[in-house]
Amino acid sequence: MSALPSRFTFFYLLASSLFLASTTGAIAAAAPGAAASHVFSKIYAFGDSFTDTGNTNDSTGPFAFVHASDPPYGATFFRRPTNRYSDGRLVVDFLAAALALPFLPPYLDPAGADFSNGANFAVAGATAIDYGFFVRNNVSLDVTPQSLATQLGWFERHLQKEAAAAARGCRGGRGASSAGCGGVNLADALFWVGEIGVNDFAYTVGSVLSPDYVGDLAVDNVARFLEALLQRGAKYMVVQGQPLAGCLPLTMSLVAADDRDDLGCSAVVNRRSAAYNALLQERLRDLRRRHPGAVISYADYAAAHRAVMRNPAAYGFSEPFRACCGSGGGPLNFDVFATCGSPAASRACGQPGRFVNWDGVHLTEAMYRVLADMFFRRGYTRPPFAALLDSRRRSRRG
Repeated sequence: MSALPSRFTFFYLLASSLFLASTTGAIAAAAPGAAASHVFSKIYAFGDSFTDTGNTNDSTGPFAFVHASDPPYGATFFRRPTNRYSDGRLVVDFLAAALALPFLPPYLDPAGADFSNGANFAVAGATAIDYGFFVRNNVSLDVTPQSLATQLGWFERHLQKEAAAAARGCRGGRGASSAGCGGVNLADALFWVGEIGVNDFAYTVGSVLSPDYVGDLAVDNVARFLEALLQRGAKYMVVQGQPLAGCLPLTMSLVAADDRDDLGCSAVVNRRSAAYNALLQERLRDLRRRHPGAVISYADYAAAHRAVMRNPAAYGFSEPFRACCGSGGGPLNFDVFATCGSPAASRACGQPGRFVNWDGVHLTEAMYRVLADMFFRRGYTRPPFAALLDSRRRSRRG
């Protein structure tokens, strides 16, 4: 702690860090093959800013990263900001393309989106632990009131609306939904639970709450959330672990110079992520035992991230640490007081595809594409993504 600029700055910066149809060639780069098309009719996604496709914007997003509605966000693929915290598509977008489904609309889309192929409930800055916990413990850095519990509530309201619409259709003689007049058939949906929990650690740095306690509580909440989805009928689920938060430019700008692991990242922060991921996997094994009819796959975000950081050139990257869109120059090109989209950082680098990191915390579309390929085709999910697809195909034939 003494090696950091100041206690307040450390809390402020770490808390900020977590907020937290494509072309044929682009789809092929991440897709598990044409056979994946139409295996599922819907995707339901949850998580934080690594998965959020528009539930937050400049007015509601986390401080320090308050320009997701401004250029150059979205410049690489959409050619405009879409409130995604990247220059283009996220892993969940490549997932939709791989399954031949439209990009998932954010649940809070003010335009009244079409949710016939699923919805995205992820929120930038969201936590695994309920917001009230942070309030009760006087942890004021959590300015995002949404948690996994919030997202579960939204999902339940969504199901209620879908059931009501299906019932109206049946009464009107227009036929039932795929689940009959009762509503949505969740067995025909893939549940994607994106990274969650890093914000919980960031908000409580410097408080009286120990990281071990926060990690245990966060994993408990994730497990309860997953149990709730399974109880409601979810059958196919991918749960992401945490990435290497110690390799993010923001983290690297804060930690002591001697806090380094074999990748040149923060050893302390990466060890914390590893402990969280190990505990999460234990809970997933327990859920599999109690729900043998469900397929629950773990997406090993940290292992995939580590493989890229260990040999970035093998994946097409020349800049593993430097932010493509940032300010300040130097090896990190990151200044928390002048982040991407601000007047001092209104232009991004010329070749985002060569950068792992986009804005100091979030990743580039190129990195998300690589991660998607690793999850869908390269064995970084357990059980493999292909096995999950095969299980769904067999259930449809049966």
